Amino acid sequence: MLDRAPPQPTADADGSEANDVPFGSLQACVAVRDWLLSEGARLPKADDLVAGLSERLIKLGVPIERATTAIDTLHSEYSGVGRYWTPEEGSSVRLFPHGEASDKAYRESPFFTVHETGEWLILDLADTPDGLYSVLPELKAAGYTHYVVAPLFFTNGTRNGITFATRSPDGFRDDDIAILRFVMPTLAAVMEMRIVNKTLDQVLRIYVGDEPHTAILAGDIRRGQVRRIRSAILFADMRDYTRISADLTPEEAVSLLNVFFDCLVPAIEREGGEVLKYLGDGLLAIFRERGDDLGTAAKGALTAAQNALKALDDANAHDRFANPVEAGIALHHGEAAYGNVGSGARLDFTVIGRDVNLASRLAQLNKQLGEPLLMSKPFVDFLWGHPEPLGEHQLDGFREAMMVYRPSRPASS
Repeated sequence: MLDRAPPQPTADADGSEANDVPFGSLQACVAVRDWLLSEGARLPKADDLVAGLSERLIKLGVPIERATTAIDTLHSEYSGVGRYWTPEEGSSVRLFPHGEASDKAYRESPFFTVHETGEWLILDLADTPDGLYSVLPELKAAGYTHYVVAPLFFTNGTRNGITFATRSPDGFRDDDIAILRFVMPTLAAVMEMRIVNKTLDQVLRIYVGDEPHTAILAGDIRRGQVRRIRSAILFADMRDYTRISADLTPEEAVSLLNVFFDCLVPAIEREGGEVLKYLGDGLLAIFRERGDDLGTAAKGALTAAQNALKALDDANAHDRFANPVEAGIALHHGEAAYGNVGSGARLDFTVIGRDVNLASRLAQLNKQLGEPLLMSKPFVDFLWGHPEPLGEHQLDGFREAMMVYRPSRPASS
């Protein structure tokens, strides 16, 4: 292993790249760079950035017939994003999931080499053995003759890359490589700017949900700001979690919760619900009122709750839990409020309000009444049909008793 300093960000150009640009092409190359910094930086889709750059380089005479990028990313489900472009097929996207398979593919790729060396890789495919990199047989079979791989090192330390391939018998000439080197620092800067914004969006969405993430990015970061949403409210938690998890390691407890939430969350999202908060062994979700059809939110919440319980039953039947797991779900209709709560520079976007508290207190009745799914009177008022009343019950912290219901059960044959 070579002892070398960490590669510097690709955008740290010293200006010498312009010295090698072919005579008469500098103005056109600057125009490509200006496009990257203006229109390219604002394109809605990253696919269009790679396509737009390739098309402009082709007009400069660079014989690009295939371009790909590999970009590191912060995401809970995948570690990187690959983009592929050809003039014939346009753009496509591939996601690289976390795990050994993606790690192995990376180590066998030319990106690993350019990241280790910090240098460009320029291959004449006719003189390059197939076994050097796993992608080479595919390139040769498609008729490509020359292949260029450039590292893109971002200022945040991530290692990324871009490749270009051509079928031209002459391959990429020295002038073509000089043009590519000239635009690469600008491309790296623009890609990093776009990716930083995208990563911020993704990370906020992962950790605080759709509505809070939108509000935060819109500037709602002052303490005391509150947003209100009329919606059906779903509160769910695992029964007897303390007992079930008492003898589990932290890793086993996390696995237990993840399987549990895998039963609940997809059912919620399929019906248009949004998980606002994970609360230890439980969660809080809302189903927004849409227009004048006020019953849609309640219907979606009830369908989601019933499907979540079915998914949990299925998971138990297939031994996805070491011991059977049950849930209690409460449904209420009212106003969910988001508030910026905290002190100093450390705030939390927290779900608050009377109706949220009522839903959580209602959920405490699930075990007491032996019912997996309970509904409040305000929620039932938005439903068709005839749910079964379970009488009035006092909810902790509320003066007035609440009429509580369960879904009607099919008549026995």
